[in-house]
Amino acid sequence: MGERPQAPWHPLPLSELLILVGAIGTIIGFKRASSGGFSSGGPTLIAGLVAVAIGTIEVALREHRSGYRSHTLLLALLPTIAFHSIVILGLAAFTQVPRWINIPLLLIDAALVTFLFKLLRLRFLDARRERTFAGGG
Repeated sequence: MGERPQAPWHPLPLSELLILVGAIGTIIGFKRASSGGFSSGGPTLIAGLVAVAIGTIEVALREHRSGYRSHTLLLALLPTIAFHSIVILGLAAFTQVPRWINIPLLLIDAALVTFLFKLLRLRFLDARRERTFAGGG
């Protein structure tokens, strides 16, 4: 439906370059980590994965908010994964985390994903209507 929304830094393809450089870094880091242990390739691997994630999230968020393409599930899962990780790491800093904690935490995760999914879906549908109306179609 129309053309992909342009980034604020158009015509420079920063997100796409970030994904490319991150993919190269991930491959190099993975090869080094598999041959010489995580300490030799781990930082490169992590930096590559983070670069790919940042570029991908930026493109997905831009496309979703403009009504171009829905990335509702991806965008709903990201804050949920961050929340889950922060809770587990926070607990692990003070005590040994029991396995049973995952059961109530997964229920909270499911509720959070559901809530965010509905909100993001409504936002996408509004943006899609605006995009359709602006395009005259």
